[in-house]
Amino acid sequence: MKLGFIGTGKITASVVTGICRSNLSFNKIILSPRSKSVSQKLKKKFRKISIAKNNQEIINSCNWIFLAVTPIVGQKIIKNLKFKSSHTIISFISTMTLPQLKKAIKVKAKILRAIPLPPISLKKGPVPIFPPNKKVKNFFDKIGTTVEISNEKLSKNFWSTSGMMAPFYELLSTMSNWLVKRGVKREKAQKYITSLFVALSEDAVVNSKKDLKYLVKESQTPRGLNEQGVKELRKAGFYRSTEKTLNSILKRLNKV
Repeated sequence: MKLGFIGTGKITASVVTGICRSNLSFNKIILSPRSKSVSQKLKKKFRKISIAKNNQEIINSCNWIFLAVTPIVGQKIIKNLKFKSSHTIISFISTMTLPQLKKAIKVKAKILRAIPLPPISLKKGPVPIFPPNKKVKNFFDKIGTTVEISNEKLSKNFWSTSGMMAPFYELLSTMSNWLVKRGVKREKAQKYITSLFVALSEDAVVNSKKDLKYLVKESQTPRGLNEQGVKELRKAGFYRSTEKTLNSILKRLNKV
């Protein structure tokens, strides 16, 4: 199987890295020439990677095609590419719906949307896919945790939550900086904060079949530090603001 990536930004680099570090069976990965610095770096790092002269060469050479360009670029270039009905086409484009993709691609190929995130380079993190597809699910299960979505309207909710990565990192940065201001060396501050949140996330995964309110309750003791922390943040509207931001991102996606 040959895998082709149209668009070589952060997500492509992460997915390709995850694939090359996994036990997935594939013959070759062919990358588009843009961005040149990313594609060249990946080619030097992994032996089964080559760089195409243009996007059509990728389509002509590969079985699975991954669309990893921005929405504006996608609207512009996809309609001019010649796909085959035998292709499996997986779009990472956030605001191009399945009907829009089908209209642009023109042929009756297998077309899916997926939402991989940067930690996929570590073979970690969720990958929502729509519509459900067994082969694609098995593929992404080798480099992450596939979540199959039954309808496209629901998929927009997952896209919305993926917009909270940067706010999460900003929270880690704020807490690390707080420690640094109080005399802790940055290296130790960041090591502590990142290790703390990795541990909390892993604990949440173990308990993910329960209502997460369980963890909120279990992490508090009467008049304890965590009780104070969650009460003050609730009072300040921190969590309401988070929900408001999610609603705002979803509203933007629904305009597409």
